[in-house]
Amino acid sequence: MSAKEEWLRELRHLYGAGILFFYYAKWPILLGLPALYYGLDYPHNLALDTLWVWSLALVFKDLYVWLILKKSYCAAKSCKSEKEERDGGDNPGNESR
Repeated sequence: MSAKEEWLRELRHLYGAGILFFYYAKWPILLGLPALYYGLDYPHNLALDTLWVWSLALVFKDLYVWLILKKSYCAAKSCKSEKEERDGGDNPGNESR
């Protein structure tokens, strides 16, 4: 394996670890850090503040995708036809189609 391939492999591992970390940690960071700062007088930390802002951006992105893009997708393409496409697989009831 060449050095470039090794480097790309490690970058993919870091990317995957970042996705998993923020998938599970964004809500505890978003809600817990203000509680630490204002409820428990925890000293401010630049690294935690940066994680909090990043988590806030990810929550806004999730809400945008969940609320806005889903509506526009169903308006542009019928959700009924999507269901029919999904059911068109290896289902024995679809043999007559």
